[in-house]
Amino acid sequence: MTLNPSLDRTIEVDVLTRGEVIRARSARVDPGGKGVNVSRALLANGVASSAVVAVGGADGDRLCRLLETEGMQVRAVRVADRTRSNVTIVEPGGVTTKLNEPGGRLAPRELDELAAAVEAEAGAASWVVGCGSLPPGVPDGAYAALCRRFAPDGIRVAVDSSGAALRAAVPAGPDLIKPNREELAEAVGRPVGTIADVVEAAGELRARGARAVLVSLGAEGAVLVDDDGVLTGDAPVSRPNSTVGAGDALLAGFLAAGARGPAALAEALAWGAAAVRLPASRMPGENDIRRDIVRIHPRPDPARPLVT
Repeated sequence: MTLNPSLDRTIEVDVLTRGEVIRARSARVDPGGKGVNVSRALLANGVASSAVVAVGGADGDRLCRLLETEGMQVRAVRVADRTRSNVTIVEPGGVTTKLNEPGGRLAPRELDELAAAVEAEAGAASWVVGCGSLPPGVPDGAYAALCRRFAPDGIRVAVDSSGAALRAAVPAGPDLIKPNREELAEAVGRPVGTIADVVEAAGELRARGARAVLVSLGAEGAVLVDDDGVLTGDAPVSRPNSTVGAGDALLAGFLAAGARGPAALAEALAWGAAAVRLPASRMPGENDIRRDIVRIHPRPDPARPLVT
């Protein structure tokens, strides 16, 4: 479920200089939004999923056309406000600057229609995944409501969000949350500077209600904290192209591989690294994924500082 999807325009430049006229080397438009990207990554690797999205205006129509062209199963709910457009500027080495619009307001009736669409699609699902920021008009407890709705049916819920939406979801008992380092620090209200800090913060969120915490750390890999303990791993990329959507690909790989244990973490890292090697917000397919570069560390060094 993506409540705040977008059209993502990615522009590649040699160098970004404020106040200057800059000629782009290339540009492309992709469907965007964290949940949309998770579905795109799953689809690219033959894993069935359905994307429930709120769409409005001409950009919403274009978003649906792009998704349908990729062959995705889409449940689009029409809303009054327009779908947002985001701009990502990519410099050599994968350095990205993102300009994200806030998104259109969702009325209570529209949110009810989206909830009904999720219920209609979730009948045979093993996971419901709620991703991304909440647009204006949506209460902070939107993802918490997902957890409470589907847990009695044995459908697991994953949440990838930030701020108040993530904090509200945790006590509702999501089966999985996937914060990045900044989102994790925000959720616990303190800096996260070492692997030990990550593990401690993830443990705090588990104590509040989350069953498993998968923390994406960019170039430094990821940390998984669940009932089985702590795992860390990385997948070095020598020539990064774009980091846009890498965390979404990582989450998709984790879910596709069973969402538990070293094998799932390794698959997540392989998918995330593959996304970093691709331009713009392209999601990796099987031919893009290199599993040989993944390193899993069952006994991580807790004092290792996070430098990125």
